[in-house]
This record gives sequence, structure tokens and C-alpha cells, in this order.
Amino acid sequence: MTKKHLLKGLNVLITRPKGQGQGLGEKVLESGGKPVFFPLLRITPLQDEQSLQVAREIVKNLDNYDMTIFISSNAVKFGLQLIDQYWPEFPQDLTVFAIGPVTAKSLSSINTTVHCSPKGMKSEDLLSLTELQQVAGLKIALFRGRGGRELLADTLRDRGAQVDYVESYERSVPDYYSEELMTKIGENGINVICVTSVQILDSLCQLVGINKGSVSLIPLLVPSERIRVKALAAGFLQVINSAGANDEAILRELETVASNLQS
Repeated sequence: MTKKHLLKGLNVLITRPKGQGQGLGEKVLESGGKPVFFPLLRITPLQDEQSLQVAREIVKNLDNYDMTIFISSNAVKFGLQLIDQYWPEFPQDLTVFAIGPVTAKSLSSINTTVHCSPKGMKSEDLLSLTELQQVAGLKIALFRGRGGRELLADTLRDRGAQVDYVESYERSVPDYYSEELMTKIGENGINVICVTSVQILDSLCQLVGINKGSVSLIPLLVPSERIRVKALAAGFLQVINSAGANDEAILRELETVASNLQS
């Protein structure tokens, strides 16, 4: 089967934030599938002035830190915007880490080595790196959005590091009615839904409400076992772990879903 027919018959609901799903959508289309966009998460610059002031003070003194960690591409985008306000060039003495190769790639503009785990995109994968085992006495600036998992910072603190959050963006749920989602699914014959974060899964669960019965029958593609377990607990019946949130990992599993539909 040629590439342009690999996803034939697959109508994919892409739920990434606005402006972040186009690459995946193009690849789905190139492979014969139909991408349908319905962002279930909104990413905006942080508005809380107190938190922003904390972030600014850390960034101003970034050369006093030993390491920086970026937890997502959004953390890179908004974090670098903040850094650019105070540093004409990225501080070169910092050891830089990223969760996952996609986030690492988005740091290419800083012209320094970026460390990430080849195992995956989870906090646990990053924490397994040799460079993060002996961190007692080190200062680490962790770039992230407001809120989120505490595992990474808590573990590094348990290992003796000082970890300070640099929060520069926030997540929110777009203002939809449940009927809008159900109409989108019905009119486009959606037969697979892509969910790439816990927050997006939560947003989906909040929207489907009383319609969960019908939506739960649609295959749900998620990026990790942790999110798969949560989706199953929420009542979704066909949850597939793509073992990654990057386009390539998602496309591999979409091909499997399409193959099952065609057989």
C-alpha cells in the first residue's frame, strides 16, 4: 500500500492547542486520512503578575543557576521569550535539559547542547539520566506552565537540588458546548481521537458528559501508559498508547488503527 493510502478511511480528531496540530494534520492528509481540528486546550501567556515577577527575577539571575529544564515546547516558546528580554545570548555555562526529543529540537536556536532521554518524553525518563542523579547543592531553573506534575521537581529536591519554577504560560479549556464536539464527531465520521496530554484528556472528559457512552467506543490515541490508564478509568474502551506525543509515534499507531478498520 502506498503512503497516500496508509490512512485511507481514517477520520482523525486532532485536539492539540490551536496552531500546534497543523504538522500532524498535514501528515495525516498526505497518508490518505482526514484530519479534523478541534482544540481542547488553550495556551496563553501567563497573566498573574506575581508569578511573572518571580519568573523575571529567576531569569535575570539565570547565570547563577547550574541547570535549566524545559518541560515542553510551550515552555521553550514562552521561556525563551522571557529570556530574550534579559539575555542577548543564552547563558553558555548552563547545562540544558528537555523532556523528549521534540522539546529538545525546539531549543535548537540557543546553540548549545541539549540533553534529553532517548527513552521517552516522561518526567521519569528524564530523571533516569546519569547527569541528574548527583545534583545535591545544584540550582535548577525549571521552565513550565502554571501548574502540572510535581514529580520532576520533587524528585530533584529529594536528591538535594534547589529547584525554582519559571512559569510563563497557562492552560485553559476553550469555551465549547458539548453539542459542538458531538456535531464535529458526527458530521466528520470521526473514528479515532488523538489526545496528547492529561489536560486535553480532562478537557475531553469534561465536554463529552452524558455523551460519553458513544464517544467511549471511538479509539483513543494517547502518548503514554500513565494517560492510557487514566483514560481507561474514565470509561474509554479502546485506548491505544503511541509511546510518544510526536507526529511520528502518532502516525505509526494511526496506521495500525487504519489497518484494523480496513481488514
